[in-house]
Amino acid sequence: MRQVQFGFNKEDDRLPQLNLALVFGEESNLPFYYRKLAGNIPDSKTVKQLLYELDILGFKKVKLIMDKGFYSEDNINALFKDHLKFMIAVKMAYSFVKKELDPLYDQFRSFENYSEKYELYYASVQTDWRYSQERPYKKDQLIDKRRIYIHYYYNIDQAAEDEKAFDKMLITLKQELESGKRDLDHEKLYSKYFEIKTTPKRGTKAQILEGKVNKQKRYYGFFALLTNQKMDAITALELYHNKDVIEKAFGNLKERLNMRRSLVSSEQSLEGKLFVQFVALIYLSYIKKQMQVSGLFKNYSLQSALDKLDVIECFEVPGQKLQPGEILQKQYDIFEALGIAPPTSL
Repeated sequence: MRQVQFGFNKEDDRLPQLNLALVFGEESNLPFYYRKLAGNIPDSKTVKQLLYELDILGFKKVKLIMDKGFYSEDNINALFKDHLKFMIAVKMAYSFVKKELDPLYDQFRSFENYSEKYELYYASVQTDWRYSQERPYKKDQLIDKRRIYIHYYYNIDQAAEDEKAFDKMLITLKQELESGKRDLDHEKLYSKYFEIKTTPKRGTKAQILEGKVNKQKRYYGFFALLTNQKMDAITALELYHNKDVIEKAFGNLKERLNMRRSLVSSEQSLEGKLFVQFVALIYLSYIKKQMQVSGLFKNYSLQSALDKLDVIECFEVPGQKLQPGEILQKQYDIFEALGIAPPTSL
């Protein structure tokens, strides 16, 4: 199969793979478009082609909500060039992200900046993006400024988890150094976070470089969203959280619909299986949305609700309609919550 190539995935599988572009409706929460891609194509290369395809489908005013994998200066410049509205998660490691946060840092965790609903602190900054555009017809490069907004968020629980994990790593590194059992893969970390002294009498002693450690921990618990559309930080967060629909959809495809391994040996079989799975995903996404709207998730998981309905039997009599078996009140309640008429005959 031509498009099965070695690439990167979150599970870090050392296997050739196939990528899938999947588009959901913001209001419907249902998938309406998919396309398979070669497994070695990174997310950031997909944006322009996807926009072209959506334009053909009649979607002109597209607003893009993207995760960190799509971030690059070239992508941001291309989005500005095409006058597109976008929101993208950015790593705190970028210098311009840290630079805009630093003036707010000491007052960030104030009461006025706290969201009880999301249990985090937030603040927004308006700044300028250094826009550049190659102009082949003029044989030069346009350098200009574009208005952009950075929304910052701080999760105190996440900060504590990150710091704990980092401290455990430092303990491991210190033990490796002082026991003489150095790991070649950790050499850069040794030199970055420790002052190492070795004497014949005392052996090797590793002293933590507090300044480097504190600098590393400074931005734990923070995350940021970059957008060229004016809105408050909480609205931006809620819009970004809608992206979770896609993440969960891929989880459903891989696990519930058994697509982690395609288990096909021809292009034709792959095309057919993808189509059937896409249709199945529409049903699964609809059920999930209705369960959220009706509050069914308070009492059931997606699987347990389906299991509850799966025990209804169907009886066949020659020359007559199919007849369902007994339906309990709890099963009627699930049908009603899903907006489906309970079966009287099939």
